[in-house]
Amino acid sequence: MSKVLSPMPELAHGGTIFLDEIAKIPLSQQAKLLRVLESGEMERVGSSQTRKVDVRIISATNADLNQEVSAGRFRQDLLFRLNTVEIQIPPLRDRRQDIAPLATFFLNRYAQRYRKPAKTFEPGAMHAMLEYAWPGNVRELDHAVERAVLLSSGEAVRVSDLSLKAPRDNTQRMEELSLEEVESLLIRKAVDRYGGNISQAAEALGLSRSALYRRLQKYGIGSP
Repeated sequence: MSKVLSPMPELAHGGTIFLDEIAKIPLSQQAKLLRVLESGEMERVGSSQTRKVDVRIISATNADLNQEVSAGRFRQDLLFRLNTVEIQIPPLRDRRQDIAPLATFFLNRYAQRYRKPAKTFEPGAMHAMLEYAWPGNVRELDHAVERAVLLSSGEAVRVSDLSLKAPRDNTQRMEELSLEEVESLLIRKAVDRYGGNISQAAEALGLSRSALYRRLQKYGIGSP
């Protein structure tokens, strides 16, 4: 029988447990978790009474669990047990259309929590967030907006409030971007360079106006 240190499985009986960063669970704890999942039974530490638990497990990780299995850091049988339905979520840099709505959601939440007047982002602040690589994904965006709300003194969050890390050199950055990200970045820069003049931006990019308009719509880029 599995001796469980945490009361979570018992408390979540009939519900759901979310296990974040599942790859970081020690091997000794992985064995106990596997036994609970397979048998639906557990014992509290210091007790000999067997308890039945029925829980749904949702787990998440940014590690490659197959590589972790090969390296001996994660049990293959636990991976098989957890991997009933797998959902791959691309990093935030690969779905930049989600940055603005997520940032707005976090802004409203933290402005209300801390009773701050911040209601929107200055255009420059939003542009900086759209251009940033977000190596820490949504969690980093969440923390950046929370920090910005705390630092802001007006109704609009400024670039300086975000305290984003300085980008690395463009050559290294380009190597990490997908083809669509590179195209989106070049289009944004061209539109900004020509002050929103679509004809001039299209000419500089070697595109027709209609082709540029299609790409502006595709990437959710609004001209000033």
